[in-house]
Amino acid sequence: MKRIILFVLTNVMVVAVLGIVASLLGVNRYLTPNGLDLGSLLGFALIMGFGGATISLLISKPMAKWTSGVQIINQPRNADEAWIVETVRRLSDKAGIGMPEVGIFEGAPNAFATGAFKNSALVAVSTGLLQGMTREEIEAVIGHEIAHVANGDMVTMTLIQGVMNTFVVFLSRVIAFAVDSLLRKGDSRDSGPGMAYMLTTIVLDIVLGFAAAIVVAWFSRQREFRADAGSAQLLGRKQPMVNALARLGGMTPGELPKSIAAFGIAGGIGKLFSSHPPIEERIAALQSAS
Repeated sequence: MKRIILFVLTNVMVVAVLGIVASLLGVNRYLTPNGLDLGSLLGFALIMGFGGATISLLISKPMAKWTSGVQIINQPRNADEAWIVETVRRLSDKAGIGMPEVGIFEGAPNAFATGAFKNSALVAVSTGLLQGMTREEIEAVIGHEIAHVANGDMVTMTLIQGVMNTFVVFLSRVIAFAVDSLLRKGDSRDSGPGMAYMLTTIVLDIVLGFAAAIVVAWFSRQREFRADAGSAQLLGRKQPMVNALARLGGMTPGELPKSIAAFGIAGGIGKLFSSHPPIEERIAALQSAS
């Protein structure tokens, strides 16, 4: 769950910073003496919304390495690291994607995949996962992450986040303008938007941003089902992924940085902001799939 939250918070912060910079540079051309120019505002919202999501995507891999303390395996130091690299290579070839970077990070059971492009992704597994699972189960987890990459889930989630960001930026400014106009009713001074506009915009960017996170999280949960099925397809059978999920259900999953939370393996708790469906639902969906 932490991955999707960090991704959302990163977007909120990026969009907020872009908005402040735009205000300081006088880019808010959609504010006219006659009110809002909705066409210009929509263009501004599109640039801000997709700009924030794209920046978050482009920095996702270095952010994941930094925040998770991922140690990239450039040269395997032991048989376990060699097996992990070879497993990622084999499954990547089968999925038709370029060889991702492979890394290990300290922590409780978890794994993730991230990166802006299919052929230059990062797949990382935790020490807790390696110590608590059989090799067949670890292979299924790696297959799940490779499926995320092959399905283009990083880009898909970025596009969804971009659309939601656009709505947030657009609606927050429309509502803020209405609030500001209401509070300044009868004020004949042509001094542009008042303090109420700025404050309302900031508050709504945050509030609507978290509302948008609910939608993003729902899409993320659907991608998890698909990645589970993708792992089963890569391995040629469902049982390893079923076993891996069942074992995760009995573990305390490690928390990941929020920017990569949507692409981890740990199950969510079924709440609106959860990026993962409950483990039981994932197992049931996998077992019922043809």
